[in-house]
Amino acid sequence: MRTQVAIVGAGPSGLLLGQLLHKSGIDAVVLERQTGDYVLGRIRAGVLEQACIDLIDEAGVGARMHREGLVHRGFEILVDDERHRIDLDGLSGGKSVMVYGQTELTRDLMEARAAAGLATMYEAEDASVHGFDGTKPYVTYRHGGREHRLDCDFIAGCDGFHGVCRASVPRSAIHEYEKVYPFGWLGLLADRPPLGEELVYVNSARGFALCSMRSRTRSRYYLQIPSGDQLEAWTDEAFWQELKLRLDDEGRARLVTGPSLEKSIAPLRSFVAEPLRFGKLFLAGDAGHIVPPTGAKGLNLAATDVKLLSSALVEFYGERSDAGIDHYSERCLRRIWRAERFSWWFTMLTHRFPDDAPIAWKLQQAELDYVLHSEAGQRTIAENYVGLPLDFGAA
Repeated sequence: MRTQVAIVGAGPSGLLLGQLLHKSGIDAVVLERQTGDYVLGRIRAGVLEQACIDLIDEAGVGARMHREGLVHRGFEILVDDERHRIDLDGLSGGKSVMVYGQTELTRDLMEARAAAGLATMYEAEDASVHGFDGTKPYVTYRHGGREHRLDCDFIAGCDGFHGVCRASVPRSAIHEYEKVYPFGWLGLLADRPPLGEELVYVNSARGFALCSMRSRTRSRYYLQIPSGDQLEAWTDEAFWQELKLRLDDEGRARLVTGPSLEKSIAPLRSFVAEPLRFGKLFLAGDAGHIVPPTGAKGLNLAATDVKLLSSALVEFYGERSDAGIDHYSERCLRRIWRAERFSWWFTMLTHRFPDDAPIAWKLQQAELDYVLHSEAGQRTIAENYVGLPLDFGAA
């Protein structure tokens, strides 16, 4: 079996790359070790920047997103029972974000790929990448009890943080930067109306909380918890009780509780691998970088990686030019480090760190006092939150 681009991973980055390549007449096969149902069962963030929205439209899968997505022109930060609204629209020159669940985007991409009759191989076990440092790369995998080989021109590693692609790169050829945070996020999804029209970020003495949503009738809430906590220790009742303790009177009055549809714990880390290209192998999305979810950058960074990679491949096949693929890593990394910095800073601003000395909390209070009572400080949050334009970092 042969294709032009072998895409390892059928999450949103792999599927979006496949869709963009298809629209440009480039053949690609997507390999995924899990089932399609498993992929759709992964609950992830859903705050889209305008550049990501535009890219989804370019891929031809934005119709349902525009029908069902919720445009947000601001959000609130709650500190010491005082609410501060960050006016994204007014502070960023009219920009906004859209709330649309990553699961729904993945479903749209899966359906578009199936409708076009494009090759996606789910339950492709023991995938392994070969020859990417030469001229004839290929991927081997097992499916249906048989061994298979997929020859290709390029390999796109869209298989996440624990995937095979980055792990296959010689350690001497890659540099990894990582910060692991001493807490995680306990997330709960419920078919209950959200706390309000916009997201609420909470910095309380008991820890961080986030009141988010997936629709006007489905809510997503998060609690900062110690990194050693087990999911079994958190009943729905315990979750709602702790959330109430971190909210203000207004939040407690508006909170509508109910049985969870899903609960999970996500560890927080900042991670970047450099470079993102190794001969014929490219890393995109979580395979190359992870951000704390505080700044809502993970999916958006993955989407812009995919845009830069698809453009580079279109240039290669259309113009026989290596310029795009040669500059892929450099262009991605400048954007990635900007997003990493903001996500780290926003996490430091909104969370309580268990081992910090008392002076750290006083310094955080001073930082919050400046940021939330200064137009310049609020503008810093707004401009970073709505994201960078797609051509940021162009060569």
